[in-house]
Amino acid sequence: MAAGLSLSTSCRTVVHFKQTPRLPTSTTAHTLLFSPLEKFRLISSFKRSRPDLTVCFVVEEEKLAEGLVGGLEDDSIVESGEESEKEISARRVAEKMERKRSERFTYLVAAVMSSFGITSMALMAVYYRFSWQMEGGEIPYTEMFGTFALSVGAAVGMEFWARWAHEALWHASLWHMHESHHKPREGPFELNDVFAIINAVPAIALMAYGFFNKGLIPGLCFGAGLGITMFGIAYMFVHDGLVHKRFPVGPIANVPYFRKVASAHQLHHSEKFNGIPYGLFLGPKELEEVGGLEELEKEINRRIRLSKSL
Repeated sequence: MAAGLSLSTSCRTVVHFKQTPRLPTSTTAHTLLFSPLEKFRLISSFKRSRPDLTVCFVVEEEKLAEGLVGGLEDDSIVESGEESEKEISARRVAEKMERKRSERFTYLVAAVMSSFGITSMALMAVYYRFSWQMEGGEIPYTEMFGTFALSVGAAVGMEFWARWAHEALWHASLWHMHESHHKPREGPFELNDVFAIINAVPAIALMAYGFFNKGLIPGLCFGAGLGITMFGIAYMFVHDGLVHKRFPVGPIANVPYFRKVASAHQLHHSEKFNGIPYGLFLGPKELEEVGGLEELEKEINRRIRLSKSL
């Protein structure tokens, strides 16, 4: 049996098989005995009845090409989708950073205006109060000493008051207000800021009473209100500015003691020691009492590395 094979490669691939059966030897030998006419008929009929088998295998390269193009298009779609996701993510990050800058600027304006206004009023009140008291030529030393003593005492006492209130009230019955301080802040202010206003009310009342009245008791009240005011301003710059970065504090961040205080308060938010420390300026002392100095050092080093990387 003889077989012919043809293979062509173009836009389609065609495999062609062709079979041409031979005349059997015995038949060829018999045909030699026939007459020429019969031989002619036999050969003619054999040629007409000769089978011709063609098998074609066609591979659609267009389809393969379309598949490849489609795959490339899918890849390009995926890549474009990833690029669009990156663009969206970058845009969201930029918007978030811009919103954070706006919030920090808003709080900075409020903090500067309030602290500058309160500080200037306190200084003016101190100056005019003592100048009025000395109009008669006699210096009220006792009253002046009481005023300054209560100023320092009230400032220190506010640390212990804030420590007690933080644990016994803010993390207990007033948690629904203080909780906003332990969650990501939305906007420049939070519900926890109400406590600053609450503490400002008695300070203003005490200073007003001491300003418009003379004597030892008004002088002590004036000093107490002044001390609460000084503590509030220091608390705002260290707690809100340095620890929670609600506004820039400049060189305060490089003071070792303030960095230690900020690190201790950061551990309060991590709740590694069940919320300790609850105080602010004496926070490192609280951590020392519960064996948290090692964690405090780690947090201090982390803040130093972070400040150097910025």
